[in-house]
Amino acid sequence: MASLATSSCLLLLLALLLPLAAVAVPRRHRFPLLQLAPFDRIFGVWLSGAELLRSCTAEPRPNGILWSVSRDVTRYAALLSEPGEIAVYLGNIVDGTYTGIYHANLTLHLYFRSTTPSPPQPQPHADLILPISRSLPLNDGQWFAIQNSANVQSKKLAIPSNTYRAVLEVFVSFHSSDEFWYTNPPNEYIEANNLSSIPGNGAFREVIVRVDERVVGAVWPFTVIYTGGVNPLLWRPITGIGSFNLPTYDIDITPFLGKLLDGKEHNFGFAVTNALDMWYVDANLHLWLDHKSKKTAGSLISYDAASSANVDSQFSGLDGRFVMSASRHVSATGWVESSHGKVMTTFYQRFSYKNSNVYSKSGSEQVVNQTIDANSGVSATIGTVLLPSEEVHQVFPLYLFSGTSEEVGDEYSLVSVVKLGINEKRASGGEQGFSYSSLQNEQSARGSMRVKGNLVTSGSGENHQVYKYVGTDECYFRDVSSKNYTVVFDHSDDSCLKGSSRVNGSRLPSS
Repeated sequence: MASLATSSCLLLLLALLLPLAAVAVPRRHRFPLLQLAPFDRIFGVWLSGAELLRSCTAEPRPNGILWSVSRDVTRYAALLSEPGEIAVYLGNIVDGTYTGIYHANLTLHLYFRSTTPSPPQPQPHADLILPISRSLPLNDGQWFAIQNSANVQSKKLAIPSNTYRAVLEVFVSFHSSDEFWYTNPPNEYIEANNLSSIPGNGAFREVIVRVDERVVGAVWPFTVIYTGGVNPLLWRPITGIGSFNLPTYDIDITPFLGKLLDGKEHNFGFAVTNALDMWYVDANLHLWLDHKSKKTAGSLISYDAASSANVDSQFSGLDGRFVMSASRHVSATGWVESSHGKVMTTFYQRFSYKNSNVYSKSGSEQVVNQTIDANSGVSATIGTVLLPSEEVHQVFPLYLFSGTSEEVGDEYSLVSVVKLGINEKRASGGEQGFSYSSLQNEQSARGSMRVKGNLVTSGSGENHQVYKYVGTDECYFRDVSSKNYTVVFDHSDDSCLKGSSRVNGSRLPSS
């Protein structure tokens, strides 16, 4: 790959053509949500070992299918300052029915700019990115595979001695027995009903990130539903939020740099609480370097993080209701001294979680209500000067109903309703001003299908999505609905700007 200037603004466009056979449904289990295991496939794109994109394939159709995915890769500009190796992994099915060929094109769009912030304002993107992933050659993705709660995957790295800022970007996806982890019953329920084939460990998961065995942060992941998840007919052509471009999660480890600037290798590790097979996790370590100094220095001032989250689980009856709740807090403060001055950085995370699972009709119906509330923030100062700092509040609501009926021999009906969303408020600012943004991205989908043996004989699905973003300087609104492979309504405009107000020269939402 050719070397490119790191001052570029970069956009990656991924387009794939998938000529595969019709959708089929494998052997079903007792629980309604686990009856279907459609043929969506996870894939990843890496450059020099650093992951750029994690995505899911579209569901196959008889005549093949064409789709595209785009991702802004500006933050990875440092990877393009020297030649690197592109790796793409996509696990295919090889059998007499579903074997097919993927035709893929990767296109990099470059948008050049010349503006460079002056110190003490940091560069917007890292000077160096170190991959925390598996090395090539592999007959698999470069992600780590975590198979159970005791499985810890890690990699040792030494960071440059002139680093003054460090951010871990974590990629997470869940599969197989944990694809629907938020629906899993407690092990006590499984044992009491002799349901050995049903995934368990309850409905709470968290990805724990450690540096040298110290918890530096956690990921409570958004419940991405892949294109074949719950009921494949729900996601055509509107796919589940995040399924084509899985979200990543940032953990600022700048407060810990005082422990890492010794020139030695340090261990970066990942574990998943209550995990079942399989979780794919890796990370990119974004580093900002002081080009006017050979060595920076730092110290961790304060730190507070439990080794595990506080989790409470209750259930009543064998055909009843299970409730889980959890919370976690992580915070760290430290300073780093460089040619920019002595920067004091504080990073924190606060999580809360509640999940309710209700089983009825001998396990043939299931209702899930779940809410994940995630707060995080990073603030940096030099004396009394506030450097670019940010606070983020995210809420991930999920409602799911799935039930089977009209069972005759190997034929049955499946009805599904899914409501999920991302509600996010983000505030950032520094000496040069402040900005605010609000995002509401919500989907409501419902569908039914008739299944005979391993084949879908009939069915229908519909999906309604509303996306509303309001920021200091821009906004975007879109309302789109689909039914049975067809978009039936699609509206977008900039009316969200109406009613906004200006504060200190910046537009802010009126509510």
